[in-house]
This record gives sequence, C-alpha cells and structure tokens, in this order.
Amino acid sequence: MEIINKVASWFIKKRIHQIELFLKYPHDVQNELFRQLISQSEDTFWGLKYDYKSIKNYDDFKKTVPINTYDDLKPYIDRIRNGEEDVLWPGAVHWFAKSSGTTSDKSKFIPVTDDSLEDCHYKGGKDMLAVYYQNHPESEVLNGKTIGVAGTSRPDEGKNAGSFVGDLSAILMNNLPLWAHITKTPNLSVSLMEGWDEKVDLISKLTIDEDVRLISGVPSWMLIILHKVLEITGKTIIQDVWPNFELVVHGGVSFGPYAQQFKNIMSPKTHYLEVYNASEGFFGLQDDSNRDDMILMLDYGIFYEFIPMSEFNKPNPTIINLSGVDRGICYAMVISTNAGLWRYIIGDTVTFTSLEPYRIKITGRVRSFINVVGEELMVENADKAILIACNHTNAIIKEYTAAPIMDTNGANIRHKWLMEFEREPEDIDYFTHVFDNSLKSANSDYESKRYMNMLLKSPEIKILHNGAFVSWLAKNHKLGGQFKVPRLNNDCNIIDEILNCNDELS
Repeated sequence: MEIINKVASWFIKKRIHQIELFLKYPHDVQNELFRQLISQSEDTFWGLKYDYKSIKNYDDFKKTVPINTYDDLKPYIDRIRNGEEDVLWPGAVHWFAKSSGTTSDKSKFIPVTDDSLEDCHYKGGKDMLAVYYQNHPESEVLNGKTIGVAGTSRPDEGKNAGSFVGDLSAILMNNLPLWAHITKTPNLSVSLMEGWDEKVDLISKLTIDEDVRLISGVPSWMLIILHKVLEITGKTIIQDVWPNFELVVHGGVSFGPYAQQFKNIMSPKTHYLEVYNASEGFFGLQDDSNRDDMILMLDYGIFYEFIPMSEFNKPNPTIINLSGVDRGICYAMVISTNAGLWRYIIGDTVTFTSLEPYRIKITGRVRSFINVVGEELMVENADKAILIACNHTNAIIKEYTAAPIMDTNGANIRHKWLMEFEREPEDIDYFTHVFDNSLKSANSDYESKRYMNMLLKSPEIKILHNGAFVSWLAKNHKLGGQFKVPRLNNDCNIIDEILNCNDELS
C-alpha cells in the first residue's frame, strides 16, 4: 500500500496545479475543450450530418446543432449498440450505462466511451482523492481498503457481441486498473453479483476483518451495508469495526436527509465528501467540507450549457454557456461530451452559488418537482424543510416521496408525503406544521398558493412501515447500484405503488 501512497502524492501535486488553472481560467478551458470536441468528431456520422468542419465558434454550434433529449439520440445509440462505429463519437463503444432515471421506468442506455472512462469518470475519481489529500495531508485512506457499492452489468442484447450494459458503478469497477483493485474489498465477483440481499450479506461478512477506510456510493445503499456490518459484529459505531475508517464519499441524491443516520453510527472525526457523478459524466466535487456546494469540473471532456428553468418549457428558450450564468438562478444543465452526447439535456437542475470559481448545488430534476397550482416545489425545498422539521421533533428521516392529491372534482388539492423514519417524530402534527412553514419560507410560490388554504391545503404526511421503500424498489428491479427513490411527482402512480407495498408489510 505504501507505494500507492507515494504515487498518489506525486499525482496530487501535479493535478492540484491543473485544477487551479481551470479555476483561474474557466472560459479559456471550456472554449479549448469545445474546439477539441468538435475537431475530434468531424468525421463521425453526427459530425458530417451537422457539418462540424464549418463550426468555428459557439454561436455556430448553437445555430447548427439542436438541443437533444435521450429520445432524440436513441436512434443513433441503437446503431452504436448494434456494433456501428463512428456514429456519435470516433471509434467503437463497448459499454452502456443503463439508467431508468428517477421519474421514468423507461430504460436509457448511455454510451460510455474509452475517452469518457479515462478523461471523465476516472479523472473525477482521482481528483476526488487529490482534493481530499490536499485538504487532509495527514490522511492514510489509501493505506487501507475501500468499499464501492456497485450494481451489476451483463452482455448487451444488441448485435454487438462484445458490448455490455449495466449500472455505471459496475462499468467503472469492471474497468478499473490493476492497482485500483488492490485497494478494493470485497473481490470483483462479490461486488458485481446480482442478488442484492445476498450481496449485502457477503459484502458485510467479507469486509468486517479488513482494514476498511473509505466507502462510496448512494447514501441509502451505503447505510444498508453499514447497518448490516454493525448487526453482524454487535457494534454500534463503524470505527469499532474498522478503527481506521475515515471517509464517506456520497452522491446521487442530497445527503441532507441521510446525514443524521450516518452521524449516529460514525465517529465525529469521520469526513464526508460529495461528488456529482452520473451515467452521463462526472460533473462536480466538494472541495471544502465547510461548504455545501461543489466545484464544477471543467476539463473532463464536457462542454456545458444551461437553460433557465423559467424558460425550460418555452419553444425557443434562452441557452447560454458558462460565461452567461448568474448566481441564484435554477438552470437545466445541457452537456456535449466525449461520450458523444451532443447538446444533451441530462435532466438535472443546478444553481450557481459562486462564479469565481464556478460552484454549483444540485437543486433537483427537470421533471422531479410538483407544480399543480403554480407552487413550483423543488427537491431542494423539500430536503431543507424535512431537516428543519426533524430537528424540531427529534426525528430522523430515512426516505420520502410526494405527489399532489385532489378530490374527483379537482378541489381540495394538497401534497401527500410518504415518509419512512429511522426515528419517528415525537409529534407528527407538530412535524407537519413545522414542515409546512419551512416550505413556505423556502419557496415563495408555495407560500402564496398556501395562503388561507385557498389553492393548496395543508400537506398530508403518511408514515410508512420500515422497509416499504425498499420493497417498492425490489418490485421494480431497482435494488442496489445507483437506483434511488423518486422524490417529487406530479401524479400519484408511484405513491400508490409504494402504498400498496406498505400495506403488504402491515
């Protein structure tokens, strides 16, 4: 392990200097990257179709290339899955990250090229460690083992016999260099196995005697493994099992609702680091534990554009590059990448908290909000309000989701919230009162619609049995990996399914 630390030390010094450069010259870095993406793709099918050789600047790009959703790019991705080369990006593609998104059951197959693996996803992982070591030079996290909570992969069902589909986490783990596998536990066959319940048991049993120092993944799935480890060992604190444990790397959903659960089973000296890594790319990481935002990483083969959410559903919305953003505005993020995703709406919304350097917070999904009477309720609002209500009622939240409900005549509209608690509120009525007022404070549109109960009635909160959300995930084949509970919905389909699962646990 010592040699790994020495190599890491050399890399950290080199990479921190490069990060400082793109923080200092963000527009130059993005402009140069834009030119590289266009140049590299001139002779692909897509590049020829949109005459990339004639594109000289960003304005040309905006005029020539349309904004795309997954459905727009799907015909091209299908061709790639069938073995065709040079379609969206030069060369062949052998890996596809399967994603159903957070609000749809429809599978997406996101191309993961060799360039995006090396220059985006793995670069982000290495930068995460570089920034962590820069902030904690005394760290010895790489002297021990790491647990990565991964999903699964399998051969693709397309005509290309050499390609695979799976969770991004499984794709990354399958392609790790040999030196990285040395620090991983358990072995690859266990990490990537199919059955989630069996996988949790095996990961827990096989790692309790290892020198684990880091765990990474989606918070909810990490907690399941950590609680299993404590159950098996009879311990109450993770450091009683792994004395040198020091770092939790989390992403995929807001950490806020899970923070107290981690604190309850971790030493106060534990560090937490957020990353913004999706099937489409690695976008940001937390460089300061005293802040709740992330640096937008600008040299990962991703060119960024943004659509103000106030214009998102307009026929011709304003679309800007990084130089045009402002703080405090909610944007839908649009990316062009070294995986061949061109002007692609990834579905996430972000807000810039700083422009020097560019820092972002994830505010939700373009479809993960509730807006039936103009309340425009976002996931960020819900996360904050739940935490405030929990603090006031000595509660700890595990999972939640919500949707609007109304009478058959369309009257008496309210939001119905399904919540599962690790520790239930001392007074659910008071919890609801604090929660409602916190939403009003966080969102002026919600506040105005709640005025005098005229348009929107008081929220209804239903406490679910322990395991209801996991049961729903299992029934929808979404256990493990990067699958998450959808937070906010504009119809009742998902909450009705979850309520049925909850009834089965009664």
